[in-house]
Amino acid sequence: MVEIFRKTQERQPAKRTLRYGICFCLLVLCLAALLLANLMIGSVMIPPQTVWSVLKSHGQAGSQMAGEIIWEIRLPRIAGAVMLGGGLAAAGFVLQTFFSNPIAGPFVLGISSGSKLAVAAAMILALEEGRILHSVHLVAAAFAGALITTGLILSVSGKVRSLSVLILCGVMIGYICSAVTELLITFADDSNIVNLHHWSMGSFSGIGWEQVRVITPLMIFSFLWAMLLTKPMGAYQMGEVYAANMGVKVRRFRVGMIGLSSLLSACVTAFAGPVSFVGIAVPHLVRKLFGTAKPLVVLPACFLGGASFCLFCDLLARTVFAPTELSISTVTAVFGAPVVTGMLLGGRRTE
Repeated sequence: MVEIFRKTQERQPAKRTLRYGICFCLLVLCLAALLLANLMIGSVMIPPQTVWSVLKSHGQAGSQMAGEIIWEIRLPRIAGAVMLGGGLAAAGFVLQTFFSNPIAGPFVLGISSGSKLAVAAAMILALEEGRILHSVHLVAAAFAGALITTGLILSVSGKVRSLSVLILCGVMIGYICSAVTELLITFADDSNIVNLHHWSMGSFSGIGWEQVRVITPLMIFSFLWAMLLTKPMGAYQMGEVYAANMGVKVRRFRVGMIGLSSLLSACVTAFAGPVSFVGIAVPHLVRKLFGTAKPLVVLPACFLGGASFCLFCDLLARTVFAPTELSISTVTAVFGAPVVTGMLLGGRRTE
């Protein structure tokens, strides 16, 4: 009997490793398929062989129109959707770990709305003076807005004990920031309203190679930062006391998680506007798929899952009612809201 139990215990890590490997392969295959679909499908359909020849020759082979569509329009948009979608899902997982709440996320807590308000204010002030802000300035404004909003949420968290009340306060802060943003847009110059309104609804359409050059190092830095925090994050999931006993400097670690989640949320908002439900739904689905909440496994899986989810939603946003393009948040809400609803109902049944 003891021997059987010992063999069973030995098989468990091997089964988990096999499951992780299969799940990662599925996510990579899904991402690859969506990359190809986004390159091929649009107002102009491009066959796979043309796509391959254009990519291989850096836009020199194939017809001039196909080369320009793929290399100058679709490819940078895809790169932006992959990195920003992955970053948003990772930010959601970090916030859920920080607040010990599965429905915590940049959009729900109002962090995205705070970033949106800061970016809108910066854009309006710059445009009124006849200046165009560089991408770095937009990220800096969004980061400042995210930090301020997170600070407000943390100040509220010290006064309320119920996590549901904390989430509700975050939602209210988000509504206030969105209302102020709409007020600013309403009184902006007529020539600026269209661009600001389109951006405030959420879209990957404005991303070009200039923006990708800024997004890429920020996302690489943020992802490496997140991976360095996986070990203390795993201890923190067991509680602050346990983490402190394991040698984690809790206060410094909390500051690091706030900075990381704010930076990731700021990047997304600065370049794509607010994108809803990705930061909540994707981490939940990834945990269900992998059967674990280990940060070392879930964080890279969240990045792949968020990238795939945003590519899928962006494909629908620009093709379903073409030539009219939907906002990305409209599509992510359609698929993300039922997931969050299922989480809430499932949690209520298990109480």
